[in-house]
Amino acid sequence: MGINAFTKTGNTVTFTANTSAPTPVQVTNTTIGGNQYRIINSGTTVVFLGYGTTASDATNAAATITTTGTAFPLLPSTDEILTFVPNAYFTGVSTSTAVIYITPGDGV
Repeated sequence: MGINAFTKTGNTVTFTANTSAPTPVQVTNTTIGGNQYRIINSGTTVVFLGYGTTASDATNAAATITTTGTAFPLLPSTDEILTFVPNAYFTGVSTSTAVIYITPGDGV
């Protein structure tokens, strides 16, 4: 069984993380049950990514982790393919501005 390259299955969305989380963006997938996302942190600082099935869940999860937390830390200048719930909402916090790009799709 081979490994499939990442195939885009929806529009790319973007937001700028900062010291307070911006309004969450929803990443809509055109395939049923699609739950993989290519996430690019183009900034020079760690972004604590909040995500969830609602905008409220994403906002509540976007918090700097000091000992424990639900945010997903994205290292600076990284390009990750991650699995979350279908049609998830995303936002994030950081010590300075960092532009995040998220594209739904399938593959690695």
